[in-house]
Amino acid sequence: MEQFIHDYFNSSSPVITAVALFILYILFAKIANIFSGRVFRKAAKLTRSELDDRIFELLRRPIFFTIIFVGAVHSINILDASDVVAFYSRGTLLSLVTVMWAIFIMRASSLMIDKSFQTIADITGLSSEISPLIENIWKVIIVVGSMMIVLGIWKVDITPLLASAGIAGVAIALAAKDTLSNFFGGISIFVDKPYKIGDYIVLDQGERGAVVNIGIRSTRIKTRDDILISIPNSIIANTKIINESAPVPNFRMRIPVSVAYGSDIENVENILIDIARNNDHVINDPEPRVRFRAFGESSLNFELLCWAKDPSLRGMAIHEMNKEIYKIFNRENITIPFPHRTVYMREEKNWEKQ
Repeated sequence: MEQFIHDYFNSSSPVITAVALFILYILFAKIANIFSGRVFRKAAKLTRSELDDRIFELLRRPIFFTIIFVGAVHSINILDASDVVAFYSRGTLLSLVTVMWAIFIMRASSLMIDKSFQTIADITGLSSEISPLIENIWKVIIVVGSMMIVLGIWKVDITPLLASAGIAGVAIALAAKDTLSNFFGGISIFVDKPYKIGDYIVLDQGERGAVVNIGIRSTRIKTRDDILISIPNSIIANTKIINESAPVPNFRMRIPVSVAYGSDIENVENILIDIARNNDHVINDPEPRVRFRAFGESSLNFELLCWAKDPSLRGMAIHEMNKEIYKIFNRENITIPFPHRTVYMREEKNWEKQ
């Protein structure tokens, strides 16, 4: 290209050659910008996602200015500048190229992280709070990497900086060990997926409620008393979790029922099954069933087995069915036995008169 400029302009002046070369790079950058725009648009039409469209649009500017900066470096090399001027000029231009591509990577990665975590959150129920955290960590990595590249361009020895960073990292890790344990606990919950938002869970400590938030530091559950409990992920990752909503959201209920000896057991069974089938909170697949469990001391012990549509409906369903059982048993003259005590009163003798 330099020989072409020398022959075309018929000039041996380095300044004219450098300026002409830089102008050619600008024209080439403009052509590349137009051509890449057309190619990127065609490639983006092949997919339904808008993510690639936005990334391609972000990519055009770095390509355009990178070509111009490369042309500037090439032009500077042609000039008979001193070593100091050449060093600082090349260092400044290459640093600008590094910063520009670092900004592009951060913007593109932010788009991809937001899109990816939106999809993951829809599937797993993971809180969207983790998205900005991962995004910020990735930005820190990009900034640190870019700084290392820039320092390398300026011939700065980074060995002492790496050693200091290692010592600082150890100190930070020791000071924030609880935070880190909660962070990795949140990652384990994300990977293992023992529950998702909306699930009813029971912990070893006895807490039971619906999962309302899965954060990177803690998980929050809302109890039936409308109390919000925040549990650190480091604790919840090392405890037994009973997920009442998995693998299916239906929850099995067991309602014990006792009737007196001499009752018609077939009638009792039919009544209990009809009560369960007619309850709006109970599903009919699997069908409700009744089991004759035992001969008690003063009662025949049955158990009504049925499935609530959701664990949160368990209390209401049991309440409604118990009311119906009591009403219908009274109407059908089915006795529900309960302990009886007979107290005999007697008149004490007056021993003093005798």
